[in-house]
Amino acid sequence: NTSSDYRLKENNVAISDGITRIKLLKPYRFNWKSKPDVTVDGFFAHEVTPAVPEAITGEKDAPIDAIGAGYQMIDFGKLVPLLTAALQEAIGKIETLETKVAALEAK
Repeated sequence: NTSSDYRLKENNVAISDGITRIKLLKPYRFNWKSKPDVTVDGFFAHEVTPAVPEAITGEKDAPIDAIGAGYQMIDFGKLVPLLTAALQEAIGKIETLETKVAALEAK
């Protein structure tokens, strides 16, 4: 779980550019080098940074140390608010178009 209580937050502003930011994301199907027989869906962390920088830890192309630390990581949970905002924007556009089509069909 992640803390999400409103009492811990301030300066809240609705996300108004969800679709624009979602369009920056480049989802891929790939396999991990360590599991060549398993294909998964995901992102490259450095490509997510422009849309949701708070979801990424680490620096692109940072040196990898002896224990394997240094790779970029992504917190997919940080994508959920943006995805929700984009979906709400899309639903609003669909509803507007449906209303306009219904009005045209009624003529």
